Amino acid sequence: MEEQVIQGFELSRFLGKWYEIARFEHIFERGMQAVTAEYSIRSDGKVRVINRGHRGAMDGSLAQVVGTAKLGDPKSPNRPGYLKVSFFGPFYTPYYILALDADYRYALVGGKKRKYLWILSREPQLPQDITQGLITKAKELGFDVSRLVFVQQHPDGVGSE
Repeated sequence: MEEQVIQGFELSRFLGKWYEIARFEHIFERGMQAVTAEYSIRSDGKVRVINRGHRGAMDGSLAQVVGTAKLGDPKSPNRPGYLKVSFFGPFYTPYYILALDADYRYALVGGKKRKYLWILSREPQLPQDITQGLITKAKELGFDVSRLVFVQQHPDGVGSE
């Protein structure tokens, strides 16, 4: 899957807020709703990642975790669609940008060994045809798309600030 990352990735255009449309369930997001990820540049040049969401329900308690991301793979600097993300100290997990709209409106992001998968959007709702296209792409890349959990979002995007 590593060879499937997109080319021409521009970090500056990827920065900002993304809404989680669907994901593979995992321990650190289990049951979360209205989940967002916000990317910004830190003073040291690394990327600050803030993930927010509500526990259990749209009106559940707000949880937040702050992490760090690094762009690219030092072993392969020509792979710009590759991020290393850490929410737990020195332990980084690879994130692969597998599909990205030309205008950076939606993205498909996968993890190592196909353990993680996210469909992200700049808006709290993503048209069904686009969502289905990203699911099809994930399936073509070998992801078990039956594991996808769809995330409830407030239609106007409020609730995860």
